[in-house]
Amino acid sequence: MTESQPWTIGRLLNWTAEYLTENGSSSGRLDAEVLLSTALHCSRIDLYTRFDEEPGEMQLDRFREMVRCRAEGTPVAYLVGSREFYSLEFHVNHDVLIPRPETEYLVMQMLDLARAMRPAEELKVKSEDAEGAAVGDPDQAANDVEGEGSLSDEKATEVSPLEIVDVGTGSGIIAICAAKHLPCARITAIDLSRSALSVARENVSRHGVEDRVTLRPGDLLTGLPADQRFDIIASNPPYVSEEEMTELAPEVKDFEPRGALVGGREGTEIIERLIPQAAERLNLGGHLLIELSPMIHDQVVQLIKAEPRLRFDETIRDASRLDRIVQATKVQ
Repeated sequence: MTESQPWTIGRLLNWTAEYLTENGSSSGRLDAEVLLSTALHCSRIDLYTRFDEEPGEMQLDRFREMVRCRAEGTPVAYLVGSREFYSLEFHVNHDVLIPRPETEYLVMQMLDLARAMRPAEELKVKSEDAEGAAVGDPDQAANDVEGEGSLSDEKATEVSPLEIVDVGTGSGIIAICAAKHLPCARITAIDLSRSALSVARENVSRHGVEDRVTLRPGDLLTGLPADQRFDIIASNPPYVSEEEMTELAPEVKDFEPRGALVGGREGTEIIERLIPQAAERLNLGGHLLIELSPMIHDQVVQLIKAEPRLRFDETIRDASRLDRIVQATKVQ
């Protein structure tokens, strides 16, 4: 950065966008905006109303350090400590994968299946109770919306909660989206990494769903109570093969946790262990959803078809029309 002109916000954005692009970023302008708005504690849109403003020296120092790290490959989400997913903001760090748009397809399918498994009137019980309470007690209505005490004892016995488990929860995005959008669901979130569970715990608290999300350390579904069963098992497990790992972008393979990425030599090893465990733990008619790499799609479908207790249903493709989510149902 030359000092012949003042470093206004507008000049910083233009210079940084070009610099990051030259250093390998595919979204240099966006990266520059996110990093500068973080350094200035403002929104990205605010930058464009302050183009001629000169940041203070401490703000510049923080910005320069983030730009340096970004140019070396550190993902923006780790630098700013958060990432948006399914219109919610989640804390992330180097202990968890950065949420990706492809996983939103798993969330959407999970929500659709859950709503199909419960009549619409049952899913509305809590919101209807909240509306009734709002007439006489606004505080009670607020509690109802958050899922605290909104069901009378009679209705609570009538509406059995959907039991959902998020296997390999990472930052908790799947479990938290389920809790936010399914008022009659009870969610278990499992991860082998206790560091990842710490991140998930912070996100669960941030989104106010502690009452319906239970975090547990564990290797897939082992370690759960022997009689615990689920209506939906959703998982974004490690599914990258050893060979594919070497071909990933440096900002992925050099910075994101290897244990959350690599599923073994073939990429299918963890999924191969999950499928029979899921068949054992699902209620009859319950569903299994697994996110995967298109490269291992056919092998995973064959693994599901080889499990007699499951029926392979369909594959959901992502925005790039790549095979991304497989769905199966417990039939026996």
